Amino acid sequence: MKKTETGKTTKNKKMNSLIILSSLTTPGIGLIVWTTVVFLLLVFLLSKYAWKPILNSIKEREESIANALSSAENAKEEMAKLMAGNEKILAEARAERDAMLKEARDTKDSIVNEAKSKAKSESDRILASAREQITNEKNAAITELKNQVATLSIEIAEKILKSELSSDDKQKALVSNLMKDVNLN
Repeated sequence: MKKTETGKTTKNKKMNSLIILSSLTTPGIGLIVWTTVVFLLLVFLLSKYAWKPILNSIKEREESIANALSSAENAKEEMAKLMAGNEKILAEARAERDAMLKEARDTKDSIVNEAKSKAKSESDRILASAREQITNEKNAAITELKNQVATLSIEIAEKILKSELSSDDKQKALVSNLMKDVNLN
């Protein structure tokens, strides 16, 4: 008998559980009304106190994100302008550097050419002076040589004449020959 009673009690417990579950799954009118009232009250309270701040914070967040995006876009445009400006400045600096290098090369070339022309004119002047000095020294040497030859010739002639004219007969013959030559001319 005990088995049947315990079997019945377990069956009763199961039945009671099913009844409770079935009452929850098939709600009554009162439960629906109260649930609806509580839901509407909750919606009203949330809309009055929670949704506005939540929506405001979402709106502020959207605005801050939009501002951040526009600031980023502005910064990007500003960077592009700065990069273009930097490129322009670099191009100008390169052009100025090239112009300075060209001017330096031109100046160097003109200085070198001027130095070459000065050196050439100076060397030409030195060569002309040296040639003139050589010519003058040559002429002086020739004149000196002529003078020495003349002096030697006179000395030789004098010695020859002294030896030839050492006797009176020879002197008289020479004078008479000279007289004949003078008369003939």
